[in-house]
Amino acid sequence: MDYDTFGSNAVELAIDLANTGRDAPDWAARFLRGHDEWFEGTTDFTLSPGETARAGETADLVRAVALAGSRQEVMDRLNALLARARPRPYATDHDGELHLHYARPDAPLLEQLTTTVAMGLSQVVAQHGWQRLGVCSAEGCEDVYVDTSRNASRRYCSNTCASRSTVAAYRARRKA
Repeated sequence: MDYDTFGSNAVELAIDLANTGRDAPDWAARFLRGHDEWFEGTTDFTLSPGETARAGETADLVRAVALAGSRQEVMDRLNALLARARPRPYATDHDGELHLHYARPDAPLLEQLTTTVAMGLSQVVAQHGWQRLGVCSAEGCEDVYVDTSRNASRRYCSNTCASRSTVAAYRARRKA
């Protein structure tokens, strides 16, 4: 697949958000600090409990888009995510490459996150089809992924899950 660099990275941010653990109360701030390349250098990574909850809702919407079983479900869920976005795209070359950012540089942290995730995910769905989003088929794994394979045949979120499933199937056949 021929993703543009920013779209691909924005989708990776969306997938990372959907797959991040949310056990600790500061999960969202830790996630955002771990992805600080997406935000202006002066961004404050402190989030209120309400903002943390809204970040979790955004993560849930990304997962809901990946779990959708029909085009209509994808559109409904993607539109719910897009309704949270406040796009104000602008061109920048802060890293040496000309590319787009979707949220204004002075936007609050959560607005930057939600807008970037929503726009990146919607680009992939619109350009490459909703079937390119999936949930890992490995037992015990519920991570979402974007299928970038040539023939849209990906079933696992990672090589680790694919290998683990292959080994488990092999052992089950040997046992039988």
